[in-house]
Amino acid sequence: MDSEKEPYDDTESGGPDWAELTLECLINILSRLSLEDRWRTAMRVCKSWHQACKDPCLNSVFNLNTYFDSGCELPRFWTPEFERRIDNMLRSVVVWSAGSLTEICVRHCSYRSLSLVAQRCPNLQILSIKSSPHVNDEIMTEIASGCPKIKELDISYCYEISHKSLSTIGSLCQDLHILRRNFMNWLDPSQHNRIVPNEYLNACPQEGDSEAATISKCMPRLLHLELRFSKLTAKGLALISEGCLDLEYIDLSGCANVTGRDIANAESNWKKLKNIKKPNFYIPRSVYHAERYGHWNLYDDRFQTDVFRI
Repeated sequence: MDSEKEPYDDTESGGPDWAELTLECLINILSRLSLEDRWRTAMRVCKSWHQACKDPCLNSVFNLNTYFDSGCELPRFWTPEFERRIDNMLRSVVVWSAGSLTEICVRHCSYRSLSLVAQRCPNLQILSIKSSPHVNDEIMTEIASGCPKIKELDISYCYEISHKSLSTIGSLCQDLHILRRNFMNWLDPSQHNRIVPNEYLNACPQEGDSEAATISKCMPRLLHLELRFSKLTAKGLALISEGCLDLEYIDLSGCANVTGRDIANAESNWKKLKNIKKPNFYIPRSVYHAERYGHWNLYDDRFQTDVFRI
């Protein structure tokens, strides 16, 4: 019966011998796999596959966004152990890339890996390091100096980074066109409770206008700017509208300190603007008493009211 036959053997039958694949063919095959499949499966097949996965052409992009976006933010992401794991992965890819790395999209990394990025990734064009609590101005200065070709930068939820980093990056990275500098929802932090450490939530930077002034002065070539839940005021927004005249997209969602009139005044300077997201939100009851602020729903985005001026 067929069930009693010996297992099919490709080698004995003259079929393909995977061990005899040339490096070029093997790399071509591995390039069709996802990053996760290469790390979790292909690298463990055999020594030759393991070495092939380290080829520079397979490590020019290191993007973990699919992993992080596939599920909810977890408390373990904010632990030192998880940060070390991410750092180790990133450091490995930097070494394997041999200077060819052009895109890095990770979260919860630290200076331990970014220092190596600054030293060995002169061709880096996209850097996204959201939710990295131990990334500060010092390491961002190294990044700006070592990676001057950066075109797209995401430093959202990195609360140890200040306007000083923005100044250095804007001065040294002349090709920067996309900046994402978003903050966590400080109006209703309940969505971050039991996930993000309280001390980190409470450390949300207050210098919205200082950052806005730096962006205006040092990043005049920006085309895309995200400032969700920034604490900038009318003054900061006006500075951005005067200094970043080429903006095509700006996200001001959750920016409670600017009004509809402030935004209208800024829009008059943005002749190339194609899309703007305004801070059209409600004040949650968990933050303000409904009895006192029950009139909030009378306002629409044309008459956005600064919550601190009610």
